[in-house]
Amino acid sequence: MAEENGEAPQVRMSVLAQFVRDMSFENMAAQKGLTGADVQPDIQVAVSLDARKRQADHQFEIVTKYKVTSKNKANDEVLFLLEVDYGGVFHVEGVPEDQLHPFLLIECPRLLFPFVRRIISDVTRDGDFPPLNIDTVDFLALYRQEMARRAQASVPAQTVAN
Repeated sequence: MAEENGEAPQVRMSVLAQFVRDMSFENMAAQKGLTGADVQPDIQVAVSLDARKRQADHQFEIVTKYKVTSKNKANDEVLFLLEVDYGGVFHVEGVPEDQLHPFLLIECPRLLFPFVRRIISDVTRDGDFPPLNIDTVDFLALYRQEMARRAQASVPAQTVAN
């Protein structure tokens, strides 16, 4: 009815499930016998996203992948490496087809973020490091960077005529 009146359909989204698909934590500092006094950590966080349609109507699986690397500033040795693939199953309706891709890769990861942030904090604390509360991820900027990278990659190399 909304479409008959010229109004856009109402967007409806719900989180049906959340899960850790894969997780790995390697504590190299403990393996090398380093103590807190021996290290000055430099933390790097890399984030990637994946989305796919499920068989059920209007259902999508979104996976956020975080790779957290802590290196010692003094000698560039890795202190720990944490990799987490955290997913969610979403029911999404009312999003126009041309806006679905950005919606899935911006809004859905934004809803998952607080949960994976807590997992990262707990795992680093349980791994004998201070709890790591990663900064909020700007999924809109991440999406724009990826689209720009893809656009650049699809531009054919120009040849220079002699």
